[in-house]
Amino acid sequence: MRYFVTGEQHRKSLLNALVLMFLGYILLLWVSNGLMYFHRMDLTADSVKLYYLGSEEQFVPPRSYEGMLEVSHFHLFSMGMLIVTLTHLMLMTDFSVRLKIWLSAATYVSAIADEAGGWLVRFAHPLFAYFKIAAFLMLELSLAALLAVVIFSMIQARLQMRGNIAG
Repeated sequence: MRYFVTGEQHRKSLLNALVLMFLGYILLLWVSNGLMYFHRMDLTADSVKLYYLGSEEQFVPPRSYEGMLEVSHFHLFSMGMLIVTLTHLMLMTDFSVRLKIWLSAATYVSAIADEAGGWLVRFAHPLFAYFKIAAFLMLELSLAALLAVVIFSMIQARLQMRGNIAG
């Protein structure tokens, strides 16, 4: 009864709508992340090597230490904030704890691996290009899974709220 007297059903509905809008925004971020990757490289090791190591024949300079450091500095903070927000939202879903742990771990590990991949190609060995590709794919898949889990849960909660209000 308190739920209806205090108006919590409206606040929860509004919160649900705001979270869904946020997730739509993050979905656009996810798409643009993929587009940026494929604008610079593709899923071949040669394209990754070219991007990070450059090519004298094609007049492509290698990525500089300073440039990579600036990108890493921004990515480490922003990806950390994005992942902690998405995993926090996922924790409030009804999915199993096992799924939550695995999906959270996969997302954090793949984000760090994706960032490290470029550094490893540039400064350790060109064969880390395969690692970079795998890390990118894992990051995109784990972010997509996180988004799907949370969006599904939010839509399900929204439908339940409508059912409760109608019933």
